[in-house]
Amino acid sequence: MTDAPPEVSDRLRVSSAGGAGRGSRRPVRLVLRSLFLLTKPRIIELLLVTTLPTMFLADRGVPPLRLVAVTLIGGALAAGSANTLNCYLDRDIDAVMRRTSRRPLAARVAAAGSRGGRPGPATAIRPGEALAWGVLLGVAATALLGTGANWLSAVLADTAIVIYVLVYTMGLKRRTASNIVIGGAAGCFPVLVGWAAVTGTVAWPAWVLFGVIFCWTPPHFWALAMKFRDDYAAARVPMLPVVAAPVKVARQILGYSYLMVAVSVALTPVAGWAYGACALAFGGWFLAEAHRLRGRAAAGAEMAPMRLFHMSIAYLTLLFAAVAVTALLPWPW
Repeated sequence: MTDAPPEVSDRLRVSSAGGAGRGSRRPVRLVLRSLFLLTKPRIIELLLVTTLPTMFLADRGVPPLRLVAVTLIGGALAAGSANTLNCYLDRDIDAVMRRTSRRPLAARVAAAGSRGGRPGPATAIRPGEALAWGVLLGVAATALLGTGANWLSAVLADTAIVIYVLVYTMGLKRRTASNIVIGGAAGCFPVLVGWAAVTGTVAWPAWVLFGVIFCWTPPHFWALAMKFRDDYAAARVPMLPVVAAPVKVARQILGYSYLMVAVSVALTPVAGWAYGACALAFGGWFLAEAHRLRGRAAAGAEMAPMRLFHMSIAYLTLLFAAVAVTALLPWPW
């Protein structure tokens, strides 16, 4: 068994199975890095992009900075909790898929199944420790949001964790092609958390933003799943691109894209016509790409679904930036 990377002075001592044994010495830096990676920080960034503009809209201005900090940190902790627990529960299938094989715990599983494998930072974390870390993050999120904002925002954040972990990861992901449609609702809750943190309630504009993200999630994720279809098939995860023809997947993406644009425009009465113009422009851009994907699927041509995937991130970022900017403009802009 080879040592960990040479830049680490205090090298890992691993068992013959490739993972960190009970008596192993683990560098603190590697442990902390693995704990951080378990939270899937890139996903957290996208969730926070939707939270802050929602708070601006709820306040019709800039909320108190302390409340903003509490809400964003609490939301990040809640998302980190859900993502960590997802990594714990899905470590077996994550190890099978190339896209996720480098995640903490997944790399540990892969190393345990190989002989002479080179252990990386992920082997510094044991499954039980990851589970405890996920629970700790959830408790911290609840306490921070409850005491620093209000208990409604804390309950909403906890609901998102439950949906992502129990409904999506444990209940739907390995059983039905509708997994991301239903389970994706967890990613919509940050807008409710942000609105509730500012107002103490959840009004209809927050639900409209919830609906935008709900309709956005299937096109966003199915585009990714089309690219990594073989990965999901190898892991026996019935994502729609695994169980349906590309033409059907592209048609479903287009349908949800139209719903997403329609819901986004519905926010115009409260966000203003400047926002409405942005929603139409960004939505038209998204629909053009969705139509391109469907056309290429129907023609049997190379679809390049990652174009839509990356564009979907840009779309959501720009749309919520429009929410934030127009919330600061004098009504009725």
